Amino acid sequence: MEILNGTQTALNIKESLTKDIEENLIKKGLPSPKLCVIIIGSNPASEIYVAGKVKACSKVGIQSEVYRLPENVKESEVIDVINKLNRDKTINGILLQMPLPPHLNEQKLINLISSNKDVDGLTQTNLGKLMQQDESGLLSCTPFGIVKLLKSYNIDLKGKDVVIINRSLLVGKPLALMLLNENATVTICHSKTKDIAEKTKKADIVIVAVGKKNFLTKDMIKDDAIVIDVGINRDTNDNKKICGDVDFENVSKKTSYITPVPGGVGPMTIAMLLRNTYIATISSYKTKEE
Repeated sequence: MEILNGTQTALNIKESLTKDIEENLIKKGLPSPKLCVIIIGSNPASEIYVAGKVKACSKVGIQSEVYRLPENVKESEVIDVINKLNRDKTINGILLQMPLPPHLNEQKLINLISSNKDVDGLTQTNLGKLMQQDESGLLSCTPFGIVKLLKSYNIDLKGKDVVIINRSLLVGKPLALMLLNENATVTICHSKTKDIAEKTKKADIVIVAVGKKNFLTKDMIKDDAIVIDVGINRDTNDNKKICGDVDFENVSKKTSYITPVPGGVGPMTIAMLLRNTYIATISSYKTKEE
């Protein structure tokens, strides 16, 4: 069993990114990339995630700005902020921190973000480009981070049978497309799937993101399977320790590769966000030159 170390892989990506920003922007007299995060309300988990993103930006030379809006903000006010940021040529990336308060239309607001500033890769335009294998689009951070992590360990995805237990726009659907583009055979499972274990037992790679501690157990995978744990849960029985969706202690004994939680997919998601912000910046200069 080998640990898929997302922390170290993300660090390698960030070191390379720092050099790219210095060489391709700073030394040419161009401003460093700038990311703007919109956070609505005071969700404690969102606050932690945003603080982590701001810190990660500073370490690689990306500027960041946080727009804070009240929990009861009108949708029209959020729209005004997004339109303002879309027009602001000094801002290269816009991220709308999830989850949003229930009175706001999440997909409507995401799709208002200019596709060339959509560093989360969640607009209809960028998801459509992924569908058509158009490499000019920005890719969803968590799915792209998973694919990058697998590739960094020289895991050949071609022909692999992959089961994804998640069908969200944030993870499952874009990840399925990315893996199909890598010539894997993909099955998506969800809450209405009959006998998920029957599917996972046959899979070369199992990717789980359901938000339930110990959801994936050792009897649900075959020997030498690769397991990717996207879940983030608080273990109420162990001093609120962070854990994933996989019974790591027992499942890891059967796997060839497995991601830990924390230290697996999470750091890769942040690394891809930084990478997308850099790509969006470089693309904006190419567009001006054309």
